[in-house]
Amino acid sequence: MSTQLDTGRPVRWRVLAPFRVREYRLLIGAVSLSIFAEGMWSVVMALQVIALDNDPASLSLVATCLGGGLVLFVLVGGIAADRINQRTIIIAVESVNLLTVTAVAVLGLLGALRIWHMAVAAGVLGIAAAFFFPAYSALLPRILPAEQLLAANGVEGVVRPVFQRSVGPAVAGMVVGATLPSVGAVGVACLFGLGLVLLMATRGAADSPAPQENQRSHVLHDLADGFRFMVRTPWLLWTLLFASIFVLVVVGPIEVLLPFIAKDRFADGARIYGFILAFFGFGSALGALTVSSRRMPRRYLTSLMMMWGLGAIPLVIVGMTTSFPLMAAATFVIGVTDGAAVVIWGTLLQRRVPTEMLGRVSSLDFFVSLAFMPLSFAIVGPLSKVVGMHTIFLVSGVVPAVLAAVALVAARMPRDELAHPLR
Repeated sequence: MSTQLDTGRPVRWRVLAPFRVREYRLLIGAVSLSIFAEGMWSVVMALQVIALDNDPASLSLVATCLGGGLVLFVLVGGIAADRINQRTIIIAVESVNLLTVTAVAVLGLLGALRIWHMAVAAGVLGIAAAFFFPAYSALLPRILPAEQLLAANGVEGVVRPVFQRSVGPAVAGMVVGATLPSVGAVGVACLFGLGLVLLMATRGAADSPAPQENQRSHVLHDLADGFRFMVRTPWLLWTLLFASIFVLVVVGPIEVLLPFIAKDRFADGARIYGFILAFFGFGSALGALTVSSRRMPRRYLTSLMMMWGLGAIPLVIVGMTTSFPLMAAATFVIGVTDGAAVVIWGTLLQRRVPTEMLGRVSSLDFFVSLAFMPLSFAIVGPLSKVVGMHTIFLVSGVVPAVLAAVALVAARMPRDELAHPLR
């Protein structure tokens, strides 16, 4: 498959088209380094806390600070992305990440690091992440033509599972295992530093929001505008409603119960669990790469809901099987459909949400996922003590398919996607 760029020269693979734009090359390079750093930090943070205080409560405190900062500020981050130059926000976020991790590394190497330092650092990194995602989502349509957004989101869809879920944690584990957690923190800081250098080399988008115009209105008024747009836009409202229930019924069983299933059903549970996650990550990357190598589906809303709804059905197999190949295949399929759907969804927001409101809508989308994720974690553990795991995974596999059908009909998505073609 080929595509045509502004230069008139064809690019054989559609997914490579955005790389012809200098600003995108620098941006995705910086984002890839940051994702790599985040993957390393997840391991470095845990091992550093354990080295300081071998108490699960301490790790829980630090992790809560990270998630709390993200949840509490993600809506503010969306408002900021619509009011302030997105490049400025991303550079500021990367600078904060660099300074925060550097402080942890220095304190660790000096032997002065304490748990409260880690908690504060985690909170700061969580807040920084809350500003990064909406700004990045709002910046892409300003530096790339609309027909290249699907490919750009696909590239991120490949980079994130590979670097954040696989390579980053693996490298961090090897570095910390051979040295100290503080040395791993130095590596994370170096990655953030390299990302900052690339971001500083970028140039501002020509149509970035003008502060003198956007800052006249009140922050709460801006947020209310985002909610009103969501409520008035059926495909957006029903997709977010679907996503909230999807996160509630799917994420908890995967994250909380899957490790126990692997431990109970297989002799080498820890290793098998790692392989299962690897199959999911590889599937996510493959799904993202596949969909981004093609044009936007003509039936993009229908495709999106079917991928998320029907793609969860293999969870029924996960809850019942004692066969590793079958479980691995099921998680691989889930990963493929989820990775492809996420790429379509990100592109859909960037192409159908007004540019001046994209930051707020992206943050609302992010907030829905974050808000229901802790609730899913909290519910599924106690529930597994009174309901069999196979039943929980049965519900997790079937409910999304039913809800997807309801959302398609309620929002009249088949009619809407034909009235607003994106190809």
